[in-house]
Amino acid sequence: MDTGCTLTTITLAAPEPLALARFYARLLGWAEPTTGDDDWLALRNPSGGIGLAFQAEPTHVPPVWPQGPGTQQMQAHLEIRVDDLDAGVAHALACGARLAAFQPQDDVRVCLDPAGHPFCLWIEA
Repeated sequence: MDTGCTLTTITLAAPEPLALARFYARLLGWAEPTTGDDDWLALRNPSGGIGLAFQAEPTHVPPVWPQGPGTQQMQAHLEIRVDDLDAGVAHALACGARLAAFQPQDDVRVCLDPAGHPFCLWIEA
């Protein structure tokens, strides 16, 4: 059924949206943000798929991974397919990510971006 709706962008909150936009531009090999201002920036997917945006949230509290009772829950996380898991993790760390202490699967690595949002690097099994 054609609803006339198309998902175009996922927006993440961060205390420093420009820094987070630049992190994801390096991680994904995308161009620097081309639209926005100090409070909202967008990265366009060069393949034409879903893009990313970053909204200023000065009181942003990073989620806890894995989530536990009474802790800040993640609102969303990104799934990023990589060709080589070890190389993908090394690249993410070089861009400024941190490896999460808890890793739930052998073919997935959970990382945290500079604002603390979890994202998963995964390979096709």
